[in-house]
Amino acid sequence: MTSERPDNYPALPGIRQRQLHDIEGMSVRILEAGYETPNRPLVLLLHGFPELAWSWRKVMPVLAQAGFHVVAHDQRGYGGTTGWDGRYDGDVAAFRTHAYALDAMRVVFALGHRSVAAVVGHDFGSMVAAYAALVRPDVFRSLAMVSFPFDGPPALPFGDADHAPTPPGPPLAAQLAALPRPRKDSMAFFASPEAEADMLHPPQGLHAFLRAYFHVKSANWSGNYPHPLTSGSAAELASLPTYYIMDQALGMAATVAPDAPSPEQAAANPWLPDADLDIYVRAFRRTGFQGALNWFRCHTGAIGRSEIALFSGKTIEVPTLFVSGKADWGTYRKPGALERMRTTTPRMAGVNLIDGAGHWVQQEQPERFTSALIGFLQEQGTEP
Repeated sequence: MTSERPDNYPALPGIRQRQLHDIEGMSVRILEAGYETPNRPLVLLLHGFPELAWSWRKVMPVLAQAGFHVVAHDQRGYGGTTGWDGRYDGDVAAFRTHAYALDAMRVVFALGHRSVAAVVGHDFGSMVAAYAALVRPDVFRSLAMVSFPFDGPPALPFGDADHAPTPPGPPLAAQLAALPRPRKDSMAFFASPEAEADMLHPPQGLHAFLRAYFHVKSANWSGNYPHPLTSGSAAELASLPTYYIMDQALGMAATVAPDAPSPEQAAANPWLPDADLDIYVRAFRRTGFQGALNWFRCHTGAIGRSEIALFSGKTIEVPTLFVSGKADWGTYRKPGALERMRTTTPRMAGVNLIDGAGHWVQQEQPERFTSALIGFLQEQGTEP
């Protein structure tokens, strides 16, 4: 990653920013609200891809007003957190989910808390939050997953000592590539060596690329009508928008370009004006995307499978909430995950799909999102 000093976020009322040093060898930038009053219960917010702690700017003051100490940090590979190796040929294992969960716990402890009232994770941050609650329920005492449901560790073979192994079928990548219109999964693309250059130096420019990417995954784009999938076949997956199941020959920049908003639509965007989008543009122009993309390499590869398989059969034993936008395909992206999540989280408090929001629900509909989160915390008896 670049050694340039990261820009500060713009000042926001009621929110301060600072660096926490020596967090797993990193300097971690945090945003913090409700810090003035000691001994408040802590709510930890974990952003997704391609986002930053800045993504929580609209909900942090409201949570603080409700009596919580609220913290969001730039996760490993992102923004103002420094000290990570973002090379493609660097230490990829440093970006596994386990490392992100440990980072989160170190932030909690550094701030003088032994536990959090809730860990809230969006997008890939939902996977990190779920993993943290799975392995350390004493620290992460309730869980809110946003946009991506965690359906539990994989089942391991059992009682198969006297059975011959079942030959595996063709991998999903091969099945997608064999379709009449050859396709590929965006998760696999993000794990590929060409992903960073495609997104960091797109023909339309970084600002226009990110504008289009945020647009097509939001409720603003008319093509988002999510629904549950049934078979999980390659042909069915190919019915998802191309930002999830891509044309095989295209990168992400070319995938989202045809559906980019017009200049007039972009200027009228009420939840992500250009001044806010520019925060992301400057951050990723400085750091690049590779550090962030390395999580996908772990998650989709052997590292991710092996670390989560250790917990096969274990459930999340803390109160849990799932929140997503009604226009967010992330809810159904992994066929059957939403249904399996209920078994993985026996203390599930509810599934809340919010009107008028797509994938960026805490930015698109911050009032409805924060109301759902505060209601969940109050139901668990988490009183400031």
